[in-house]
Amino acid sequence: MTVPVSPPLSPSPVTGDLLKARIYASIRPELDRIEKAIRRHLSSSVPLIEVVGRYIMESGGKRLRPLLMILSAKLCGYRGTRDADLSVVFEFLHAATLLHDDVVDNAEIRRTKPAANTLWGNPAVVLVGDFLYSKAILMTVLYENLRILEVLSETTTRMAEGEVLQLIHSDDLETDESAYMEVIIRKTAVLMSAACQIGAIFAEAPRLQENALRDYGRHLGIAFQLIDDALDYVGTVGELGKPVGNDLQEGKATLPLIHAMAQADSARRDLIRRVFMADVQTPQEIQAVQRVVQELGGVDYTVRRAAEHVAAAKKNLESFPASPTKSLLEDIADYVLCRRS
Repeated sequence: MTVPVSPPLSPSPVTGDLLKARIYASIRPELDRIEKAIRRHLSSSVPLIEVVGRYIMESGGKRLRPLLMILSAKLCGYRGTRDADLSVVFEFLHAATLLHDDVVDNAEIRRTKPAANTLWGNPAVVLVGDFLYSKAILMTVLYENLRILEVLSETTTRMAEGEVLQLIHSDDLETDESAYMEVIIRKTAVLMSAACQIGAIFAEAPRLQENALRDYGRHLGIAFQLIDDALDYVGTVGELGKPVGNDLQEGKATLPLIHAMAQADSARRDLIRRVFMADVQTPQEIQAVQRVVQELGGVDYTVRRAAEHVAAAKKNLESFPASPTKSLLEDIADYVLCRRS
Protein backbone atom coordinates (compact mmCIF):
# COMPACT_ATOMS: atom_id res chain seq x y z
CA MET A 1 0.00 0.00 0.00
CA THR A 2 1.26 3.48 -0.87
CA VAL A 3 0.15 6.46 1.18
CA PRO A 4 0.12 9.83 -0.64
CA VAL A 5 3.06 12.04 0.22
CA SER A 6 1.15 15.31 0.51
CA PRO A 7 -1.19 14.70 3.48
CA PRO A 8 1.12 13.73 6.31
CA LEU A 9 1.34 17.04 8.11
CA SER A 10 -1.84 18.73 6.94
CA PRO A 11 -3.55 15.53 7.22
CA SER A 12 -5.61 13.06 6.24
CA PRO A 13 -6.20 11.67 9.69
CA VAL A 14 -8.54 8.97 8.37
CA THR A 15 -5.79 7.49 6.21
CA GLY A 16 -3.31 7.59 9.07
CA ASP A 17 -5.76 6.28 11.66
CA LEU A 18 -6.92 3.40 9.47
CA LEU A 19 -3.37 2.41 8.66
CA LYS A 20 -2.37 2.64 12.31
CA ALA A 21 -5.36 0.49 13.34
CA ARG A 22 -4.49 -2.11 10.73
CA ILE A 23 -0.86 -2.25 11.85
CA TYR A 24 -1.74 -2.60 15.53
CA ALA A 25 -4.31 -5.30 14.82
CA SER A 26 -1.59 -7.29 13.06
CA ILE A 27 1.14 -6.83 15.67
CA ARG A 28 -0.85 -7.25 18.89
CA PRO A 29 0.58 -10.74 19.68
CA GLU A 30 4.14 -9.49 19.14
CA LEU A 31 3.54 -6.38 21.28
CA ASP A 32 2.19 -8.54 24.10
CA ARG A 33 5.32 -10.70 24.01
CA ILE A 34 7.54 -7.61 23.98
CA GLU A 35 5.77 -6.10 27.00
CA LYS A 36 6.11 -9.31 28.99
CA ALA A 37 9.81 -9.53 28.15
CA ILE A 38 10.37 -5.90 29.19
CA ARG A 39 8.78 -6.55 32.58
CA ARG A 40 10.93 -9.66 33.09
CA HIS A 41 14.20 -7.90 32.33
CA LEU A 42 13.58 -4.69 34.27
CA SER A 43 14.03 -6.45 37.59
CA SER A 44 16.83 -5.24 39.83
CA SER A 45 17.82 -5.55 43.49
CA VAL A 46 18.00 -1.74 43.56
CA PRO A 47 14.40 -0.41 43.86
CA LEU A 48 15.10 2.99 42.29
CA ILE A 49 16.26 1.32 39.07
CA GLU A 50 12.95 -0.46 38.68
CA VAL A 51 10.94 2.65 39.56
CA VAL A 52 12.69 4.91 37.05
CA GLY A 53 12.99 2.13 34.48
CA ARG A 54 9.28 1.35 34.60
CA TYR A 55 8.45 5.05 34.46
CA ILE A 56 10.27 5.56 31.16
CA MET A 57 9.18 2.19 29.76
CA GLU A 58 5.52 2.78 30.55
CA SER A 59 5.41 6.34 29.22
CA GLY A 60 3.79 5.50 25.90
CA GLY A 61 6.64 4.23 23.71
CA LYS A 62 5.69 2.65 20.40
CA ARG A 63 8.02 -0.37 20.81
CA LEU A 64 8.96 0.18 17.17
CA ARG A 65 12.57 -0.98 17.49
CA PRO A 66 11.89 -4.35 19.17
CA LEU A 67 8.99 -4.86 16.80
CA LEU A 68 11.25 -4.28 13.79
CA MET A 69 13.67 -6.91 15.10
CA ILE A 70 10.90 -9.49 15.55
CA LEU A 71 9.31 -8.79 12.16
CA SER A 72 12.68 -8.89 10.40
CA ALA A 73 13.45 -12.28 11.91
CA LYS A 74 9.98 -13.49 10.95
CA LEU A 75 10.41 -12.22 7.38
CA CYS A 76 13.58 -14.31 7.17
CA GLY A 77 11.81 -17.47 8.30
CA TYR A 78 12.25 -17.50 12.08
CA ARG A 79 9.36 -19.24 13.86
CA GLY A 80 10.65 -19.70 17.43
CA THR A 81 9.98 -17.81 20.65
CA ARG A 82 13.44 -16.59 21.74
CA ASP A 83 13.19 -13.43 19.66
CA ALA A 84 11.22 -11.39 22.22
CA ASP A 85 13.99 -11.32 24.83
CA LEU A 86 16.55 -10.21 22.26
CA SER A 87 14.18 -7.58 20.89
CA VAL A 88 14.01 -5.91 24.32
CA VAL A 89 17.68 -4.97 23.91
CA PHE A 90 16.64 -2.32 21.40
CA GLU A 91 13.97 -0.85 23.67
CA PHE A 92 16.44 -0.69 26.57
CA LEU A 93 19.03 1.08 24.43
CA HIS A 94 16.40 3.49 23.12
CA ALA A 95 15.17 4.24 26.65
CA ALA A 96 18.73 4.81 27.85
CA THR A 97 19.30 7.40 25.13
CA LEU A 98 16.02 9.14 26.02
CA LEU A 99 17.04 9.40 29.66
CA HIS A 100 20.47 10.76 28.79
CA ASP A 101 18.99 13.15 26.18
CA ASP A 102 16.59 14.63 28.71
CA VAL A 103 19.47 15.36 31.07
CA VAL A 104 21.60 16.94 28.33
CA ASP A 105 18.65 19.00 27.04
CA ASN A 106 17.27 19.90 30.50
CA ALA A 107 13.94 18.54 29.27
CA GLU A 108 10.83 18.98 31.37
CA ILE A 109 8.34 16.87 29.38
CA ARG A 110 8.69 13.45 27.75
CA ARG A 111 5.69 11.78 26.06
CA THR A 112 3.26 14.27 27.69
CA LYS A 113 4.52 13.36 31.20
CA PRO A 114 7.15 15.04 33.40
CA ALA A 115 10.61 13.97 32.22
CA ALA A 116 12.24 11.49 34.61
CA ASN A 117 15.03 13.90 35.51
CA THR A 118 12.49 16.41 36.84
CA LEU A 119 11.23 13.77 39.28
CA TRP A 120 14.40 11.97 40.38
CA GLY A 121 17.19 14.38 39.42
CA ASN A 122 19.93 14.19 36.83
CA PRO A 123 22.35 11.86 38.67
CA ALA A 124 19.75 9.13 39.24
CA VAL A 125 18.47 9.33 35.67
CA VAL A 126 21.95 9.14 34.13
CA LEU A 127 22.78 6.10 36.26
CA VAL A 128 19.53 4.31 35.41
CA GLY A 129 20.28 5.01 31.75
CA ASP A 130 23.68 3.39 32.28
CA PHE A 131 21.95 0.38 33.85
CA LEU A 132 19.63 -0.05 30.87
CA TYR A 133 22.57 0.19 28.48
CA SER A 134 24.61 -2.35 30.46
CA LYS A 135 21.64 -4.70 30.79
CA ALA A 136 21.11 -4.54 27.03
CA ILE A 137 24.70 -5.60 26.39
CA LEU A 138 24.45 -8.42 28.96
CA MET A 139 21.25 -9.72 27.38
CA THR A 140 22.94 -9.73 23.98
CA VAL A 141 25.99 -11.61 25.27
CA LEU A 142 23.74 -14.37 26.61
CA TYR A 143 22.75 -15.25 23.04
CA GLU A 144 26.38 -16.23 22.37
CA ASN A 145 26.36 -14.87 18.83
CA LEU A 146 29.49 -12.86 18.10
CA ARG A 147 28.05 -11.38 14.90
CA ILE A 148 25.03 -9.96 16.74
CA LEU A 149 27.28 -8.54 19.45
CA GLU A 150 29.58 -7.02 16.85
CA VAL A 151 26.72 -5.23 15.06
CA LEU A 152 25.24 -4.01 18.33
CA SER A 153 28.59 -2.74 19.66
CA GLU A 154 29.26 -0.84 16.45
CA THR A 155 25.75 0.61 16.65
CA THR A 156 26.10 1.89 20.22
CA THR A 157 29.46 3.44 19.33
CA ARG A 158 27.90 5.32 16.41
CA MET A 159 25.00 6.43 18.61
CA ALA A 160 27.42 7.90 21.14
CA GLU A 161 29.23 9.69 18.31
CA GLY A 162 25.88 11.06 17.16
CA GLU A 163 25.21 12.51 20.60
CA VAL A 164 28.57 14.27 20.56
CA LEU A 165 28.01 15.53 17.00
CA GLN A 166 24.67 16.97 18.05
CA LEU A 167 26.36 18.69 20.99
CA ILE A 168 28.98 20.17 18.65
CA HIS A 169 26.25 21.57 16.39
CA SER A 170 24.14 22.86 19.27
CA ASP A 171 23.25 26.56 18.84
CA ASP A 172 24.87 26.48 15.38
CA LEU A 173 22.50 28.05 12.88
CA GLU A 174 25.04 27.52 10.12
CA THR A 175 24.62 23.72 10.30
CA ASP A 176 24.01 22.46 6.77
CA GLU A 177 21.86 19.59 5.56
CA SER A 178 24.80 17.20 5.27
CA ALA A 179 25.87 17.72 8.89
CA TYR A 180 22.27 17.46 10.08
CA MET A 181 21.77 14.17 8.21
CA GLU A 182 24.91 12.72 9.76
CA VAL A 183 23.54 13.46 13.23
CA ILE A 184 20.13 11.86 12.65
CA ILE A 185 21.65 8.81 10.97
CA ARG A 186 23.82 8.18 14.02
CA LYS A 187 21.26 9.18 16.67
CA THR A 188 18.12 7.56 15.27
CA ALA A 189 18.61 5.55 12.10
CA VAL A 190 21.45 3.30 13.23
CA LEU A 191 19.41 1.69 16.02
CA MET A 192 16.46 0.91 13.74
CA SER A 193 18.90 -0.36 11.14
CA ALA A 194 20.58 -2.62 13.72
CA ALA A 195 17.22 -3.95 14.94
CA CYS A 196 16.34 -5.07 11.42
CA GLN A 197 19.82 -6.39 10.63
CA ILE A 198 20.09 -8.34 13.87
CA GLY A 199 16.63 -9.80 13.27
CA ALA A 200 18.00 -11.23 10.02
CA ILE A 201 21.20 -12.48 11.68
CA PHE A 202 19.17 -14.09 14.46
CA ALA A 203 17.11 -15.90 11.81
CA GLU A 204 20.34 -17.07 10.13
CA ALA A 205 19.35 -15.35 6.90
CA PRO A 206 21.70 -15.03 3.91
CA ARG A 207 23.89 -11.94 3.88
CA LEU A 208 21.89 -10.39 1.01
CA GLN A 209 18.72 -10.47 3.10
CA GLU A 210 20.60 -9.17 6.12
CA ASN A 211 21.91 -6.21 4.12
CA ALA A 212 18.49 -5.50 2.62
CA LEU A 213 16.87 -5.35 6.06
CA ARG A 214 19.74 -3.27 7.43
CA ASP A 215 19.14 -0.71 4.69
CA TYR A 216 15.36 -0.86 5.13
CA GLY A 217 15.82 0.04 8.80
CA ARG A 218 18.31 2.79 8.02
CA HIS A 219 16.01 4.56 5.56
CA LEU A 220 13.02 4.03 7.84
CA GLY A 221 14.92 5.60 10.74
CA ILE A 222 15.92 8.62 8.67
CA ALA A 223 12.32 9.14 7.53
CA PHE A 224 11.05 8.73 11.09
CA GLN A 225 13.36 11.46 12.41
CA LEU A 226 12.65 13.78 9.48
CA ILE A 227 8.92 13.61 10.18
CA ASP A 228 9.60 14.08 13.90
CA ASP A 229 11.53 17.25 13.12
CA ALA A 230 8.82 18.50 10.75
CA LEU A 231 6.14 17.90 13.39
CA ASP A 232 8.06 20.16 15.77
CA TYR A 233 7.00 23.05 13.51
CA VAL A 234 3.37 22.03 12.89
CA GLY A 235 2.32 19.57 15.61
CA THR A 236 0.71 20.00 19.01
CA VAL A 237 1.90 19.16 22.52
CA GLY A 238 -0.58 16.27 22.67
CA GLU A 239 0.75 14.81 19.45
CA LEU A 240 4.45 15.32 20.13
CA GLY A 241 4.49 14.47 23.82
CA LYS A 242 6.79 17.47 24.34
CA PRO A 243 6.54 21.22 23.88
CA VAL A 244 5.96 22.47 20.33
CA GLY A 245 9.02 24.32 19.06
CA ASN A 246 11.19 22.24 21.36
CA ASP A 247 14.05 21.94 18.86
CA LEU A 248 14.12 25.71 18.39
CA GLN A 249 14.23 26.30 22.15
CA GLU A 250 17.05 23.78 22.57
CA GLY A 251 19.16 25.38 19.83
CA LYS A 252 18.79 22.49 17.38
CA ALA A 253 18.91 23.46 13.72
CA THR A 254 16.87 20.69 12.11
CA LEU A 255 16.08 20.34 8.41
CA PRO A 256 12.92 22.51 8.30
CA LEU A 257 14.90 25.42 9.77
CA ILE A 258 18.02 24.73 7.70
CA HIS A 259 15.97 24.80 4.48
CA ALA A 260 14.10 27.94 5.53
CA MET A 261 17.37 29.75 6.30
CA ALA A 262 18.64 28.89 2.83
CA GLN A 263 15.49 30.38 1.24
CA ALA A 264 15.01 33.41 3.49
CA ASP A 265 15.63 37.04 2.64
CA SER A 266 17.75 39.10 5.02
CA ALA A 267 14.81 40.26 7.17
CA ARG A 268 13.55 36.73 7.74
CA ARG A 269 17.06 35.42 8.33
CA ASP A 270 17.54 38.08 10.98
CA LEU A 271 14.26 37.10 12.65
CA ILE A 272 15.20 33.43 12.71
CA ARG A 273 18.69 34.19 13.98
CA ARG A 274 17.46 36.51 16.73
CA VAL A 275 14.92 34.01 18.07
CA PHE A 276 17.20 31.02 17.66
CA MET A 277 20.06 32.65 19.58
CA ALA A 278 17.91 34.13 22.38
CA ASP A 279 18.36 32.67 25.85
CA VAL A 280 14.58 32.70 26.32
CA GLN A 281 11.97 32.74 23.56
CA THR A 282 8.38 33.84 23.99
CA PRO A 283 5.55 31.72 22.54
CA GLN A 284 4.91 34.55 20.07
CA GLU A 285 8.52 34.47 18.85
CA ILE A 286 8.44 30.71 18.42
CA GLN A 287 5.17 30.96 16.48
CA ALA A 288 6.67 33.67 14.27
CA VAL A 289 9.60 31.42 13.32
CA GLN A 290 7.24 28.48 12.77
CA ARG A 291 5.21 30.59 10.34
CA VAL A 292 8.35 31.63 8.47
CA VAL A 293 9.60 28.05 8.26
CA GLN A 294 6.25 26.90 6.85
CA GLU A 295 5.97 29.81 4.43
CA LEU A 296 9.46 29.16 3.06
CA GLY A 297 8.72 25.46 2.48
CA GLY A 298 10.88 24.05 5.26
CA VAL A 299 8.23 21.58 6.41
CA ASP A 300 7.21 20.56 2.89
CA TYR A 301 10.83 20.01 1.89
CA THR A 302 11.46 17.87 4.96
CA VAL A 303 8.38 15.74 4.24
CA ARG A 304 9.50 15.24 0.64
CA ARG A 305 12.91 14.08 1.82
CA ALA A 306 11.20 11.70 4.26
CA ALA A 307 9.06 10.32 1.43
CA GLU A 308 12.21 9.59 -0.58
CA HIS A 309 13.61 7.55 2.30
CA VAL A 310 10.33 5.68 2.80
CA ALA A 311 10.41 4.73 -0.89
CA ALA A 312 14.03 3.60 -0.50
CA ALA A 313 13.13 1.56 2.59
CA LYS A 314 10.33 -0.25 0.77
CA LYS A 315 12.54 -0.88 -2.25
CA ASN A 316 14.84 -2.93 0.00
CA LEU A 317 11.94 -5.31 0.68
CA GLU A 318 11.40 -6.11 -3.00
CA SER A 319 13.71 -9.12 -2.92
CA PHE A 320 11.51 -10.85 -0.32
CA PRO A 321 8.53 -12.92 -1.46
CA ALA A 322 5.03 -11.60 -0.75
CA SER A 323 3.84 -12.36 2.80
CA PRO A 324 1.78 -10.77 5.56
CA THR A 325 5.03 -9.81 7.34
CA LYS A 326 6.39 -8.06 4.26
CA SER A 327 3.11 -6.16 3.84
CA LEU A 328 3.26 -5.16 7.50
CA LEU A 329 6.79 -3.77 7.13
CA GLU A 330 5.62 -1.83 4.07
CA ASP A 331 2.65 -0.46 6.04
CA ILE A 332 4.95 0.62 8.88
CA ALA A 333 7.09 2.55 6.38
CA ASP A 334 4.00 4.21 4.89
CA TYR A 335 2.66 5.11 8.32
CA VAL A 336 5.83 7.02 9.16
CA LEU A 337 4.75 9.64 6.60
CA CYS A 338 1.27 10.24 7.99
CA ARG A 339 1.90 9.83 11.70
CA ARG A 340 1.10 12.71 14.03
CA SER A 341 2.94 11.47 17.11
